[in-house]
Amino acid sequence: MASTDKIRIDIGICTYRRPDLRETLVSLFRQQVPANAVLRLIVADNDAEPSARDLVDSLRDRSPFPIDYVHCPKSNISIARNACMNASSADYLAFIDDDEAADRRWILELFSKARDTGAEAVLGPVRAVYDGVGADWMRKGDFHSTMPVWVGGRIITGYTCNVLLDMRSPHVASRRFALPLGQSGGEDTDFFTGLTDDGGRIEFAADALVLEPVPEKRAQFSWLAKRRFRFGQTHGRLVATKHAGAARLKQTAIAGLKMGFCAGAALATAPFPIRRNRYVLRGLLHAGAVMGMLGMREIRQYGTVEAA
Repeated sequence: MASTDKIRIDIGICTYRRPDLRETLVSLFRQQVPANAVLRLIVADNDAEPSARDLVDSLRDRSPFPIDYVHCPKSNISIARNACMNASSADYLAFIDDDEAADRRWILELFSKARDTGAEAVLGPVRAVYDGVGADWMRKGDFHSTMPVWVGGRIITGYTCNVLLDMRSPHVASRRFALPLGQSGGEDTDFFTGLTDDGGRIEFAADALVLEPVPEKRAQFSWLAKRRFRFGQTHGRLVATKHAGAARLKQTAIAGLKMGFCAGAALATAPFPIRRNRYVLRGLLHAGAVMGMLGMREIRQYGTVEAA
């Protein structure tokens, strides 16, 4: 790339009936733009009706960047994410959720890490903001923030609530989010696991921060439990695709043993709610993995289910 060429960065925001989209977009208007780069915003509206169009149009005059509006009315988050990828003609595509607010240096930090490492994907941290909701143990334990998980010193999967993708990479350019997972969730785990399985690399930009308010309906143990169980289902399904016969049974048994250990640890730490609930949720993750390896269909979490 010649030094005079502009680096093109698109930012995709998938939305479904969420008024918080306004705050998300306003936070993007304030972004510090990397040197020699141009930004564009892509809003993919997943509602049956184009319910976000008027909001987007009302903000165009305030935006220092072009905004493309895409209506993809299928109530399936994978369709919305793929719509952003299909609409992007940039060198890089970032994703942020429609209930998050980005720090002013967010895109600058993501891009700097991508440029310095050459990674196909760069994740940033998502810090939960409780603002008085949730139990004391939940707030103190910070059960809603999102960070990568390192396995053997590597990040082997990721998430779409704070990420930058190098669209020029063959590991990314033709990859898309799985439509069957677009209402259950797990489409991002599936996407990034496939990326690293194929040789792609994921890095972490610790200062590329976004904030996510925790609404009251999510500040419940039941919501955390359902989400963690579904995470496990997705992991179990991915493990099942890589193992057959006796090898799959072995992996299922290992997950079952981990579930049992977590149950025992939860009982042992019963007087300490933060530790106890971490073990309970970890046990539910392993329970979901067992169900996923046995072929149980993932529970639904997005679209009209989430809106309700």
